[in-house]
Amino acid sequence: MDAAVTVTGLVVDRGHRRVLHDLAFVVPPGQVTGLLGPSGSGKSTLLRALVGVQVVRSGEITVLGRPAGSASLRSRVGYVTQAPSVYADLTVRENARFFASLYGAGSAAADRAVADVGLGDAAGRLVRDLSSGQMGRASLACALLARPEVLLLDEPTVGLDPVLRVELWEQFHALAAAGTTLLVSSHVMDEAGRCDRLLLLREGRLLADSTPAALRARTGTDDLEEAFLRVVREQQAELPA
Repeated sequence: MDAAVTVTGLVVDRGHRRVLHDLAFVVPPGQVTGLLGPSGSGKSTLLRALVGVQVVRSGEITVLGRPAGSASLRSRVGYVTQAPSVYADLTVRENARFFASLYGAGSAAADRAVADVGLGDAAGRLVRDLSSGQMGRASLACALLARPEVLLLDEPTVGLDPVLRVELWEQFHALAAAGTTLLVSSHVMDEAGRCDRLLLLREGRLLADSTPAALRARTGTDDLEEAFLRVVREQQAELPA
C-alpha cells in the first residue's frame, strides 16, 4: 500500500468559522507521522475527521483504502483522544483486561500493555484516582490491545515527565517498525525531531508536509521550532497585503 491515509481538499466549518482550509496530504504506511502545531490549530478536528466522526464541508479522506468512518475500519483503526476513554470505576488492570477480552487477547497481553505505557506500579489503582496523564496512558494501553493497523494519538505525551515521554516515543517507533502507521499530534515542537515525517498545521492550514531533515534544509536551521517559525513567516509574506 502506497498510503495509509490520503486526504484531498478537506474543508471543515464550525458555525460560521472555517476550521480546516483545503488540506491535502498523504500519510505513508509503517511510519510515525507527527501532526505539529499550536493549540487551536485544528489538530483534534483533523484527527476526528480521519476516524469519520467529524462533519466535513468538502473533501475526501481514505484510510487503508476505505472512506474514513467505514464500518470495515472499526477494528483496524485505533484512536486515543485527549479525554480519557476508560472506565473511571475500574482499576487500570481491570480496564486493560476488559478491553483485551473484547479484542480476543488474554490477561497476559493486557498486563504487558499496562507495563508498556509505564503504569505497572499503578495497575491496581482506580482510574478515577489517577492523574490526567496517567489516564491518558491507560487509554493508550487499551487501544494498543486492538493491534490497530493505523493508530491516531491526540497529544499523548502532554503532562508526562521527560523520561516517560522518551519511552513512549520509543514504543511508537517499535510499533511502526512492526508495521503500524501512527499519526501523533503534539504542540511541543521538540517532539518534531522524533517523527519520521511532519505535518505542520497552523490556523487550520497545512504549512509543510516534510521530513525533519528536509524541513531543516529548507529553512536553513537545525532548530525545528525555529524552522516552524520561518515557515510561518514565509506563509505570512505570501499573503496579499
